[in-house]
Amino acid sequence: MATKLNVRVNRKRPESMTRQIREQLDTLIEAGTLAAGTLLPSERDLANTLKVARNVVRGAYEQLMDAGKLRSEGRRGRSVSGGGGSRGGTKKSGGTKKSGGKATKSSKARKK
Repeated sequence: MATKLNVRVNRKRPESMTRQIREQLDTLIEAGTLAAGTLLPSERDLANTLKVARNVVRGAYEQLMDAGKLRSEGRRGRSVSGGGGSRGGTKKSGGTKKSGGKATKSSKARKK
């Protein structure tokens, strides 16, 4: 079950809503409030709670994944990465996601 987050968005602030969400989640992770392995709410659930577009939450989650703070658990959702030192590690979801189409073609070619 995903954790209920204490995240707020202020539409009057000059920072984008994506940045506000990302910074608040990053602070919760760094402070240890969100422990390693903690499941985050789905993009849709958090977006509905904050009354923002789903893409706003998706952007914040993807930026945290690129920074190594979050990892994808497939259909289970996203969770906090273990061992805060995974920044810049060997597994970088954002990079592999963008080139996924080409990697799929080459892997299919190898299977034949």
